[in-house]
Amino acid sequence: MLIAGIDDAGRGSVIGPLVIAGILIDNGMMQQLKDLGVRDSKLLSPKRREELADKIKKIVLKWTVVKLSPAEIDKVVEAGRKLHKLNRLEAQAMAKVIEELKPDIVYVDASDIIEERFKQHISEYLTFDVEIISEHKADRKYPVVSAASIIAKVERDMEIKKLHAMYGDIGCGYPSDPKTISFLSRIIQERGEYPDFVRRSWKPAKKLKSEKTSRQLKLI
Repeated sequence: MLIAGIDDAGRGSVIGPLVIAGILIDNGMMQQLKDLGVRDSKLLSPKRREELADKIKKIVLKWTVVKLSPAEIDKVVEAGRKLHKLNRLEAQAMAKVIEELKPDIVYVDASDIIEERFKQHISEYLTFDVEIISEHKADRKYPVVSAASIIAKVERDMEIKKLHAMYGDIGCGYPSDPKTISFLSRIIQERGEYPDFVRRSWKPAKKLKSEKTSRQLKLI
């Protein structure tokens, strides 16, 4: 039996892509994956994630990644009902991963608050039948999802590192990081618009741009 695991990284970030990663293994290879000590990527250090990602890629039959750009995310978020629209976009991306991996059963970390609804949304985009296990915290329950989460996080970290090389320390890309907010504030002051790697539909980004506009109007 071919088993796949899928997870994302960067869903709440205001900078960079939302990365969805999937892995495919034979059921008989599951123990090898467990022996690696895979865990939810958020519980591992960056160095450990990179080490495990390399080992995972050598064990699995196949792995694949889909990256959703800030522009793609902004388009659906601005269309209304932010979380619902984003959930549908992510379900569509996970379906692409499933189509490429062709598993018999797939475990996914549910993005929707309603696990079954997320499963149905994924199914709508598939061209073949596959058993879908959609659960919250799947990255902590199932090694196949933990492995996918590690690859997703490493791929996203690489994207953020590229931005660091070009723009300096922009933080981790999440609104909770003061360095990220400081960068957004500086870039909007200098350019008047955000670069294409910023999710302009996110509230923190909108707030900073609105504040700049207000200041400009006061000077007129």
